[in-house]
Amino acid sequence: MTEVVDKVTRFSSELVDAAAAEGQREHRSARQQLEHWARVGREVSNQRQVARQRVEAALAGRIPLSVLSAEEGAVFNAEIAATLEESIATGNHVADRAVQGRATISLDEHGRVVKYLPDGSQIVL
Repeated sequence: MTEVVDKVTRFSSELVDAAAAEGQREHRSARQQLEHWARVGREVSNQRQVARQRVEAALAGRIPLSVLSAEEGAVFNAEIAATLEESIATGNHVADRAVQGRATISLDEHGRVVKYLPDGSQIVL
């Protein structure tokens, strides 16, 4: 029998909390739930059948969303949600938009609505 060696990794607290809640409903620990989600996601990502190819085509904008089945639409939405979460967690959207010459409106660390201008100045709205 092959021995499985664990590796340490970090997850966002939001994801771990969601896994704990879902795991409790499914009678799994948070770790088991994360592993379950990872396995399911891996299998979905590995699918190269027509349905997966259609989802990938829709993600790339080569086919309209209206032609996807309900199941394909669910996978499409999951891919978009995961991509957005990753982008929000790792991106500096204010700086990215400033490079494009575009302003950004968002909440600052005090909960105020602020307009960030491309020149670096800010206006509290």
